[in-house]
Amino acid sequence: MNRVSTKTLVAAGLLVALVLAGFVSYYASRSPDGLNRVAQDKGFASTQKHHAAQDSPMAGYRTRGVDNGRLSGGLAGVAGALVVLALAGGLALVVRRRGGEGPDGLDRRDQRNQPDRTA
Repeated sequence: MNRVSTKTLVAAGLLVALVLAGFVSYYASRSPDGLNRVAQDKGFASTQKHHAAQDSPMAGYRTRGVDNGRLSGGLAGVAGALVVLALAGGLALVVRRRGGEGPDGLDRRDQRNQPDRTA
């Protein structure tokens, strides 16, 4: 069986995430999400206040300055996906570099070549 390289897997995952964020997100439900729905159902939705990021370029799942709703939402989705993927990738690199040493002081990458000492 052929193994898929890590680079191919990451590239395919990135492509799928960007397609979902950019195109498929347009078809997501327009119904209010969890907390908004509860606020409407319980009658306290009118007490909500504006947040500090309400004037940001991508507030409300839309891209400011883009008049086409579909394109605006797609751009916001792609930007959000890229930010999340960059943060997750950076965190994975940090954990990978810091997590090399095991509790016994041996580098985990070197333990594959060590004899089994549990007997």
